[in-house]
Amino acid sequence: MRLDKPRIAPLAESELGPEQRAMLGERFRSGKIFNIFRTLIKAPKAYKAFMWWGGYILSDHNDLPAREREIIILRTGFNWKSGYEWAQHVRIGKDCGLTDEEIERIKAGPDAPGWTDIESAMLRATDELTGDGHVADATWAALSHLTEKQRMDLVMTVGQYSQVSMLLISFGVQLDDDLVLDPDLTA
Repeated sequence: MRLDKPRIAPLAESELGPEQRAMLGERFRSGKIFNIFRTLIKAPKAYKAFMWWGGYILSDHNDLPAREREIIILRTGFNWKSGYEWAQHVRIGKDCGLTDEEIERIKAGPDAPGWTDIESAMLRATDELTGDGHVADATWAALSHLTEKQRMDLVMTVGQYSQVSMLLISFGVQLDDDLVLDPDLTA
């Protein structure tokens, strides 16, 4: 985590009015409202658009299999040094079938032993996108086993989670109480 306190404080439970609760919707009625959402809801129109686009990325409309999508999201968060993003998606990645060993290997990147050729190519594409915003021709060719739509979804997933990471880091969104900061992502 780059900041040890929020620059934009998340709304406390007592500050969530009927409008915010309606925007948060059914999924948060009985469950915990994460700090990211408590922060972003302070910009209601942006929050609504953010949730629509993020909903696409995490839905079955994204043609990447969930496990591969989470590899990409975790690598994006790691590259941006986003402790919150990493911690949140470690949990999601495990739910999608990633092992502890694979999660550690994501940190080592595309050349770490154990990746399949396509996993390595996806990680390399993620590194290139979070580096200079462009997938090199050789990497694009290595992604040829993916459909055109899957390659599009890979780029859009990295783009979405680059934005998420930048928001989290710049706003100083702190870890939720049930998350643990990875020691490799300390300031």
